[in-house]
Amino acid sequence: MKIALLDYATLGEDVDLSPLQAVGELFVYPYTTYDEMPRRIAGCQVVIANKLKLNRQTLAAAKELKLICVTATGYDNVELAYCREKGIALCNVPGYSTDAVAQLTVAMVLSLSTHLSEYRQFVHSGAYTASGIPNRLTPVWQELRGKTWGILGCGNIGRQVARIADAFGCRVLVFRRKEDPEYETADLDTICREADILTVHLPLTDSTRNLLSKEKIALLKKNAIVVNVARGAVADEEALTRAIETGSIAALGADAYTAEPFGAEHPFQRILSFPNVCLTPHTAWGALEARNRCIAVVADNIRRFELGSPQNRIV
Repeated sequence: MKIALLDYATLGEDVDLSPLQAVGELFVYPYTTYDEMPRRIAGCQVVIANKLKLNRQTLAAAKELKLICVTATGYDNVELAYCREKGIALCNVPGYSTDAVAQLTVAMVLSLSTHLSEYRQFVHSGAYTASGIPNRLTPVWQELRGKTWGILGCGNIGRQVARIADAFGCRVLVFRRKEDPEYETADLDTICREADILTVHLPLTDSTRNLLSKEKIALLKKNAIVVNVARGAVADEEALTRAIETGSIAALGADAYTAEPFGAEHPFQRILSFPNVCLTPHTAWGALEARNRCIAVVADNIRRFELGSPQNRIV
């Protein structure tokens, strides 16, 4: 079985590929351009990709393709209709990065809520030494206990964040399709109006695209901290930028964007220097343990597919 891993570098070159090498003839490419793709996927039965668009144009040369494995939970880069049309199976990797993404989410919230970057800069710049004053209490920060933490999407990651928020003593409000058995469930408008902290953990679908719209962002409290670690297009990035520029929300964190990396014209370029903004390069999923776990599950997905008992199959 011939397997092409098309964008190995996006997984980190320290990741262990031995589980994949054990299930077939593995061809590894650090990056693949769309011009290079036809040659690299020709004759392959399995294609593994992370960030590349896999659709009827890019997969046209893959005449022997039986299985696509995404090294992610989300699969919005894959054209499902084409897979169904051609009888190509698609498998994802659910749950592998739950702890990693929850950890980065909470790290952002803690950093933004305690003004960690400003206090660090005060000391590292020499201003603390020069001040002659033993402590500094501005900008003012508050405890999380008693605050309302709104969570959009209560799957594996959202639920783990909810557990941590609950441990901090927050009131947890969740937005999901069904009533949650553990946490208070509310509609989106209520969560936007009441949340002191709002974190986003939704997949990108037709129903979630621009869910956190300009109108919903306008409902947020002035002291609200917003963190999006899901998909950039779930939120109106221009509206979030304006909310920071005008001071209508307190802080913004993001790890995912409509374009990755985002370009010079992206609205977030306007707020890069703001101390109440924390933007990271789509790294929340990328703890070493999570990446190795992902590769192991992909290998198992391939093995199980070949045995006729597929797991994590989307199509």
